[in-house]
Amino acid sequence: MCDDGDAGSWGDAVDALKIFSKRPPAASADAAEETDAVPGSKVDMRDSCRYSMDFPSLGTCVIINNKNFDKSTGMKAREGTDVDAAAAMKTFSALGFTLKVANDQTVAQMKELLFRVSQEDHGARASFVCVLLSHGDEGVVYGTDGCEKLDTLTGYFKGNRCRSLVGKPKLFFIQACRGSDLDDGVECDSVAEQTTARIPVEADFLYAYSTVPGYYSWRNTYNGSWFVQALCDMLARHSKDLDLLQIMTRVNHKVALDFQSSSNLPGFSGKKQIPCIVSMLTKEFYFPH
Repeated sequence: MCDDGDAGSWGDAVDALKIFSKRPPAASADAAEETDAVPGSKVDMRDSCRYSMDFPSLGTCVIINNKNFDKSTGMKAREGTDVDAAAAMKTFSALGFTLKVANDQTVAQMKELLFRVSQEDHGARASFVCVLLSHGDEGVVYGTDGCEKLDTLTGYFKGNRCRSLVGKPKLFFIQACRGSDLDDGVECDSVAEQTTARIPVEADFLYAYSTVPGYYSWRNTYNGSWFVQALCDMLARHSKDLDLLQIMTRVNHKVALDFQSSSNLPGFSGKKQIPCIVSMLTKEFYFPH
């Protein structure tokens, strides 16, 4: 369970469970029955297509930065993650978020922190952000003493469990591996609401993963991870003129084209990475300015 990409203490590393290790496929759950439902009430199309920022506070940004892991896990320290944490703190503070930063959290501590924040009154806040910096594998993120399903950590903020964030954007930025595949790359040629509506409990989430399912996520031991570097850069440049999904497209572009791994591990140099943005946002997200 080590971050073997740190071998030699220089170059690019991966936020993975273990090099060349694969998690066994999870047992498939019983398929849910489908229903033919009567369409719900129609939403007034005159409603704004942008999330309202007309709140006293932009919201809370929780940053969980896991660097050191229990010896029992076999995982090495995530060198360079403090650079990511500092960049995230600077960026989201400048945007107007109130920060809550926690370092080297066990699974229980991560769950307790996020549950506690989800139970706060977010009525005067426009949104919520969580930045997770840790080891990972597909569907899980690591505390210092083991792993937890990402769904468990994000589930505290679903509409049926965090009522004061219903209809508001909930943004999760996740720097962690999602598997052990390597991307060799390929050459290419250049080329303000007053009405009530019933909405899904899964609505208004955005999950910005540092990599696609099944792949390593690269972190430079001196400069921080490719994803967080690009994210903070693009937010600083474009938060005043682009909506969030446009910004995240710029992040994808920067990570895909501007970075390539350099490692002293055989077979780990010259690799590429592409973030994965999963959006259930129902409106455009523009930062206030």
